[in-house]
Amino acid sequence: MSTSSTVVLVLAVFGASMVEMVEALTIVVAAGVTRSWRSSLEGAAAAVAVLAVIVLAVGVPLIHYVPIDALRVVVGALLLVLGLSWLRKSILRASGHKALHDEDAIFAATSAELAPAASSSPSPKRRDAISFSVAFKGVFLEGMEVVLIVVSLGASQQRLGIAAVAAVAAALVVAAVGALVAKQLSQVPENTIKLVVGIMLTSFGLFWVGEGAGAHWPGSDAAIIVLIGVFSLVTIGSIAWLRTLHPTVRGQRTDVGLSERVEE
Repeated sequence: MSTSSTVVLVLAVFGASMVEMVEALTIVVAAGVTRSWRSSLEGAAAAVAVLAVIVLAVGVPLIHYVPIDALRVVVGALLLVLGLSWLRKSILRASGHKALHDEDAIFAATSAELAPAASSSPSPKRRDAISFSVAFKGVFLEGMEVVLIVVSLGASQQRLGIAAVAAVAAALVVAAVGALVAKQLSQVPENTIKLVVGIMLTSFGLFWVGEGAGAHWPGSDAAIIVLIGVFSLVTIGSIAWLRTLHPTVRGQRTDVGLSERVEE
């Protein structure tokens, strides 16, 4: 595997993981601030442990027991679905046809939903089931996309370790910054990162589907860079075109509660 494709893999995994971890952190911090820090952190840690087990249980067998060509076709198809989904939403947001993510608004809405009544305030010495379950669900659901990306990209290129390290690095960066700001990472350009990662995942997906089907890309792994350039141009053109078609929510921000937040 060439150095260029390794760099793209690391950037794609790191960017996707950072986006998902920012979203998960918002939920964890909201649960901690409004109810119980101890229980919300325990829920987050439990979710991370389960996700790590899933990576080991699924990723390692894929690398050792599934034929590489078949694996690349399946993985490429999964990455295409995920990448195109991210790209579609990002294009709609950038063109003003879908509201942007706003971690401040989401934090406030989630905190309002979780805020206990005076009679049901959790004791600091006891575990709070609501904080634990909300944090676990938020981290687990957001983390599952990270697991899919790590396993897909890592297994298809026989670089599961590198992909996992990139994901862990992103999680550590988000956790460190989150601890410093003691709230949420509203300043992270989440919408831009999702757009870039969507282009990368779509490019990887198309590359691996072709590779697994027996196609020979000009320049081998360097073709991934070309695909990224092509999808970038298509994305820029699509955004410019859509901005001329009755933009209705440009500049608005999402203001959703916990249930809608997890579905996003």
